[in-house]
Amino acid sequence: SFPDVMMPSYARNPWSCVFFIVYLSIELYFIMNLLLAVVFDTFNDIEKRKFKSLLLHKRTAIQHAYRLLITKQRPSGISFKHFEGLLRFYKPRMCARERYLTFKALNQSHTPLVSLKDFYNFYEVVGLKWKAKRNREHWFDDLPRTAFLIFKGINILVKSRVFQYTMYTVVAVNGIWILVETFMLQGGNFFSRNVPWSYIVFLTIYGVELLLKTTGLGPVEYLSSGWNLFDFSVTLFAFLGLMALAFNMEPFYFIVVLRPLQLLRLFKLKKRYRNVLDTMFELFPRMASLGLTLLIFYYCFAIVGMEFFAGVVYPNCCNTSTVADSYRWVNHTIGNKTVVEEGYYYLNNFDNILNSFVTLFELTVVNDWYIIMEGVTSQTTHWSRLYFMIFYIVTMVVMTIIVAFILDAFVFRMNYTRKNQDSEEDNGIVLEKEISKEEVVGIIELYKRSSAATEAAQLQKIVLQMDKYGQMSTVFLGRRSRTKSDLSMKMYEEEIQEWYEEHSRKEESQTPLQEPAPASNSAVKPLSLRQRSQTVI
Repeated sequence: SFPDVMMPSYARNPWSCVFFIVYLSIELYFIMNLLLAVVFDTFNDIEKRKFKSLLLHKRTAIQHAYRLLITKQRPSGISFKHFEGLLRFYKPRMCARERYLTFKALNQSHTPLVSLKDFYNFYEVVGLKWKAKRNREHWFDDLPRTAFLIFKGINILVKSRVFQYTMYTVVAVNGIWILVETFMLQGGNFFSRNVPWSYIVFLTIYGVELLLKTTGLGPVEYLSSGWNLFDFSVTLFAFLGLMALAFNMEPFYFIVVLRPLQLLRLFKLKKRYRNVLDTMFELFPRMASLGLTLLIFYYCFAIVGMEFFAGVVYPNCCNTSTVADSYRWVNHTIGNKTVVEEGYYYLNNFDNILNSFVTLFELTVVNDWYIIMEGVTSQTTHWSRLYFMIFYIVTMVVMTIIVAFILDAFVFRMNYTRKNQDSEEDNGIVLEKEISKEEVVGIIELYKRSSAATEAAQLQKIVLQMDKYGQMSTVFLGRRSRTKSDLSMKMYEEEIQEWYEEHSRKEESQTPLQEPAPASNSAVKPLSLRQRSQTVI
């Protein structure tokens, strides 16, 4: 707690401040930043080596699977029959239609067999979720002409830049008005019992926007966008907050606090801002492991603290220490009024697991941590300081790792964005495949010969759908979200080719009697980077 520690010596000799200034400048601004740089570099290197190891492990697994699935009669590739058996084991819940579409998506050479070159893309394709492509461009295409023109106009309106920037302006004005309302509060009561007129006006605008987008885009297309889901959720919460205020439901007043979340929509204005928000959302699932590590770390120190310091700290416990005022609890009578002088630091104790976690969090943020340490030390022994010193050092390392983790994710995404300025990857990977009626009938016959009636019935539905609309073929779209592995494949594209060549040479040296894989296979690009794959913008 600088400058509290410095002030006694500074009062005696002003030149003593030089020591503290030099010490803090070196320790706080140089050593700590150096530690962060070292941890960040180490963490980045570990992530890269982990990705390389996983990538080569997948490649080796694909090679082993390929050698097991080919036959002496057909050594040049994998037939659908054997590939289908692999998927039955690898993804038992995958239906017959998806198994065939996965086979067709892998088979870029358009032959009856999947070659090793195509099979290398197995992990990129097997995660796709397949759905039939809609024949209609919009949900209202089959409506009468008058209704069609109305909904078509709404569709053009909600997709226009004028409409989008109008809503951004409304959101910005709403944010400014919330700030004005905050300054106009009287008595510190945030929740007025009267519903503000501005609340109703802005909620009505958001409601109209939601209605226009739902009717213009259609419910399915509207809810398929993450930003639209966010808008819908915030508008819904705002409506619930209005109900809470209108019907005086005090337990639900907290919903009103969620109103400013609409301001997050302004992140869509600039790509750099979207990268910040996207990084934050991308980190949420990955932070689970770090959060669990931090929880275990807290739990271990909480148990140790409860063993040594339970019942040690209480009101008026530290009257002989330098922090006695922080633990003092005294009643004073002034005239006819009783005044309580209370130092609340006695609440920072290790009496139970919950209090221990709160105390450890306060020590983590280094906020007047010496008061907690001195209070415990005055009631026990000076050796108690070791507990707090060890906790501080370990916390410093753990928090530095967390900061490095966040920096790595943000820097990685920014570098990827700079490298791919002409492409948008936010909406995932989409692969389009067309299958003919003749193909489906052939696969049905294959299943019938192998006594797989259930699979044949599933594929028969596709034929019936084609007959219903008089089609000879159907287009299917395979979708999946873009993962960090996909981004890494793009970022390390040049290095990956070197890793593959090094891996091939290593395998050849270990198994000199086996026939080496074709040289062309070592430079295979993932399917997500091919021209056939499409990214939704």
